[in-house]
Amino acid sequence: MDNKIDRQLAINYVLIDLENVQPNNLEILVNHPFRILVFVGANQAKVSYEMAISIQKFGKNAQYIKISAIGPNALDFHIAFYIGELSMQEPNAYFHIISKDKGYDPLIKHLRERNIQIQRKINLTEISVFKKYNSSINNNEKIMLILKRLSNQKVKPKTINSLSNSIDSFFGKKLHNEEVILLVNELQRRKYITVEQNNISYICYINKKSCV
Repeated sequence: MDNKIDRQLAINYVLIDLENVQPNNLEILVNHPFRILVFVGANQAKVSYEMAISIQKFGKNAQYIKISAIGPNALDFHIAFYIGELSMQEPNAYFHIISKDKGYDPLIKHLRERNIQIQRKINLTEISVFKKYNSSINNNEKIMLILKRLSNQKVKPKTINSLSNSIDSFFGKKLHNEEVILLVNELQRRKYITVEQNNISYICYINKKSCV
């Protein structure tokens, strides 16, 4: 939906249905104007370590909302309520529901008819306003994002092909093949990795902490 309101100036809320999806690339939204609301189901006793660390990076711009009630669509109704409440407080805000659940779509259609800016996406990289920001990320920032992701992985890619596939996945499969190759070469040039017969060893350090 094209709207006259500048989405860069408006507040962008990302509402994550954690019962339905568990995004592993939240850090791509860091340093961009997003406020994150993570809705946790009543039966979800744990949040992954990776998710907790990623949420921490947003500081006051992110929060968990734990649902106490158990029942069909209980979490969905909470998301709908928060959108209604926030849209009254911030009429120019833009809302991004992250979920595979198509049950949100009739609500989204109705809200758009009421001039509330909202969309549902499965992957964070599909957020329309983020695509514009993502295109401005330079290679150095991409390298830093890759190293942070690798640091959090217990089992890291062992070959050039698997590392290339991981890098492609980190950026939501939005990179051209040539970009992926350049990033792998840059990791090697900076001596963050060594390559021998297509096998990879990790030797980098970030802030005096090993990234492996």
